[in-house]
Amino acid sequence: MAEPILEVRDLVKHYPLTRGILFKKQIGAVRAVDGVSFALDPGETLGIVGESGCGKSTVAKLVVNLERPTSGVIRYKGEDITRLSGRALKAVRRNIQMVFQDPYTSLNPRMTVGDIIGEPYEIHPEVAPKGDRRRRVRELLDVVGLNPEYINRYPHQFSGGQRQRIGIARGLALRPEIIVADEPVSALDVSVQAQVINLMERLQDEFGLSYIFIAHDLSIVRHISDRVGVMYLGRLAEIGSDAEIYEHPTHPYTQALLSAVPLPDPTAREHRDRIILTGDVPSPANPPSGCRFRTRCWKARERCEVEVPELAVPEAFRGLRGPAAHPSACHFAEERQIVPAGGGGNGEGRDSRRETQ
Repeated sequence: MAEPILEVRDLVKHYPLTRGILFKKQIGAVRAVDGVSFALDPGETLGIVGESGCGKSTVAKLVVNLERPTSGVIRYKGEDITRLSGRALKAVRRNIQMVFQDPYTSLNPRMTVGDIIGEPYEIHPEVAPKGDRRRRVRELLDVVGLNPEYINRYPHQFSGGQRQRIGIARGLALRPEIIVADEPVSALDVSVQAQVINLMERLQDEFGLSYIFIAHDLSIVRHISDRVGVMYLGRLAEIGSDAEIYEHPTHPYTQALLSAVPLPDPTAREHRDRIILTGDVPSPANPPSGCRFRTRCWKARERCEVEVPELAVPEAFRGLRGPAAHPSACHFAEERQIVPAGGGGNGEGRDSRRETQ
């Protein structure tokens, strides 16, 4: 098997909480990300899902080095990029680009589309000679499904879906190997979401891209992802292939998320195992001891209060082969069928779509 193109180990990001104006004193920290580990293979799409505030976007910013981690390691092709600066960091950023969540605020309203997409060439002039940049921009507009004649228009002259296509074109300008997409379709209409997702899949096959796709919509994540990681309060609760997570979940939080997904089939909706969580999400400034999900979990016991569960294959499934034998951060993980067999409702996984194409 090929080596991972990106490897994240024990990633931590704490934001200090201070008191005072002239003489600031740290009184605590917001633990936005608190020990996240995963790997991304060449050409793979890793989806990350979870509730708002669980740390998904912070992970995205850390991976592209927009934020410096408190601790942990991010390796790109075996090289730790967390402490890079200057030219070394600039070279890495050329190969790890980002598509932002809001297409209305991520584009400069005072710049034309040509200037927005061509700006990466100003920062990395070695990628495209100055006289060739306008042609490159026109090609990128065509690649993302926009008329190259739009090159002199401004962002306010485009719809939300078209603006997101411009953002994708900007991300592709330097021909990166990894694109981190931070909820790229959450601000778009459902029909436009499908167009953008299909565009990203086509571009991945065409340019050999690897994606980290962040979203809170479970159906969209399953549609595009090869593997899925579920985050809760700064940590990964469960990670595995789309079939393992959606059809054979073992972590209580994942099971609760899947039970809340709307189902189009009335029969399946009537017979599904509905899980309603009680209590509020704890504050990341004061997370619970032990397992962070224990305050809302129906399985919580004394062990959950004192021992942090490791993200690993549960003891009950070790040595076994099957979709339930995947990493899950729960002391009492067990498989639970949320939707009746044949009920559907979560969309097809990526592998099954490829088999039918």
